[in-house]
Amino acid sequence: MTRVAVLSRFVDTRSALPVILVAAVWLAATAGIRPLMLADEGRYVGIAWEMLTSGDWLVPRLDGMPFFHKPPLFYWLSALSLSVFGVHELPARAASLLAATFAAAGLYLFIRRYRNSQVATLTVVILLTQPIFYAGAQFANLDMLVAGLISLTVLAGAEAVLRLEKGLPHRPALARMYALAALGVLAKGLIGIVLPAGVLFFWLLWRRSWRLIAAMLWLPGFLLLGLIALPWFFWMQHSYPGFFDYFVVYHHFRRFSETGFNNQLAFWFYVPLIFLGALPWSPWLARVFHKTCRADPGSGDLRSLMVIWLVLIVVFFSLPSSKLIGYILPAIPPLAYLIAETFSLWLERDRLRAQRWYAGTLGLAALACIALVIGVALADKVSARPLASRAAPAWQPEDQLVMLDEYQYDLPFYLRASKPAWVVSDWDDPEIPRRDNWRKELLDASEFDRHSQPSALLTIPQLAARLCNPGSGVVWIWGRPRASRFLPWLEDQPIFASDEKHVWWRVEPAALRAHCPEMPRND
Repeated sequence: MTRVAVLSRFVDTRSALPVILVAAVWLAATAGIRPLMLADEGRYVGIAWEMLTSGDWLVPRLDGMPFFHKPPLFYWLSALSLSVFGVHELPARAASLLAATFAAAGLYLFIRRYRNSQVATLTVVILLTQPIFYAGAQFANLDMLVAGLISLTVLAGAEAVLRLEKGLPHRPALARMYALAALGVLAKGLIGIVLPAGVLFFWLLWRRSWRLIAAMLWLPGFLLLGLIALPWFFWMQHSYPGFFDYFVVYHHFRRFSETGFNNQLAFWFYVPLIFLGALPWSPWLARVFHKTCRADPGSGDLRSLMVIWLVLIVVFFSLPSSKLIGYILPAIPPLAYLIAETFSLWLERDRLRAQRWYAGTLGLAALACIALVIGVALADKVSARPLASRAAPAWQPEDQLVMLDEYQYDLPFYLRASKPAWVVSDWDDPEIPRRDNWRKELLDASEFDRHSQPSALLTIPQLAARLCNPGSGVVWIWGRPRASRFLPWLEDQPIFASDEKHVWWRVEPAALRAHCPEMPRND
């Protein structure tokens, strides 16, 4: 509970620096205690690791092949963090931690400026101790990064509106809005523009300030946005002619509108998810309907902004059939404000009672955050870290990694592998494009890199041909316990290491040559 007390005491100051420091310490405190989770953390950190080891910071690569599911900002930040702080889980999660920290600080400054310090303090404390936000800040994928940028873009735009209405200089806030929107595009594509623009547009309509819409459409801002966001996309289209169709048409529109992808859930899924993810704070949202809250004259502009922000995010991500928990993270900052506002009004009316309930809820929330991270760490049974740590002393950079009918996303990261693995499966299976899984990801990536290097995707006969190459060195073969059915001669090889889910074989060149006559051929 000491950390919680520090969080409450020092965040209410006249500067954002203590907010940044306290938020960073709180969020990072447990961020390095668990291995990378599969598939997302292993995939995205693995791509950042490849970017770092290959020296190619322009093209995101998955197992050596161009991977264009997402733009590069997360990979750039993660690779930079790994290069500065070392190859560990905490630096691998730096992009999410930074996004969450600066979103909290930006929210604090905005609310303090346009409401008061007490509401700002309550908001940031509630935000940082909501389990869904706390966990998202320690999860190495793109969701918290884009959520943080969307939040900061909305806040910058709202500040520009409020300053414009008062006749104050608003262009710096407007420029900040466009620059943050550009970073949002580099984080996850068009939603970096669409969602903040939607929130601000409907907020202006609600306030009957539609005349300000024209003032927000600022030509220098569009130029700034284009200067930051567009060069990478143009270069990828120039280098890979199918990029635009794949990244924009397929991943932005077809995946949003079509069914057939993973995680198909009901339209209402995010409503109970937000309630559960924000426990034990979320029940206090009911006080929004209390008469003292409705009668508060000073909260109209900010409350309407936060309600529209919350509702639009929930509705937008409820429309597609495929839903992931992290998609809803941009809705958590306005939710924290609405809860904080009710506590602030309660403190003014019945301070002693409100303080008791606030302290009790805060304590439970902090315990829930820490328990969630520890529980996930204890429950994770699919990470490659335990077996990779056993192999690390014997692993050499020139060794070749082979994965049998599986792609273990986090294995190259934990092995510090510097070249692509050979992934063996039935790549001619016509069902692969119809299933949203690791095979489809790798096969899609291979379509962009057919001629620049030998394929990392092999069938059993192709693997045999490579293993029997006179230049073959030590080969590490990774697979499920029954993976030896692909290569029957592996049953005669000693197992280097294993657990309930995976088996390691380390095969010397002499053993490979001894079994070459038994291997299937391409002839």
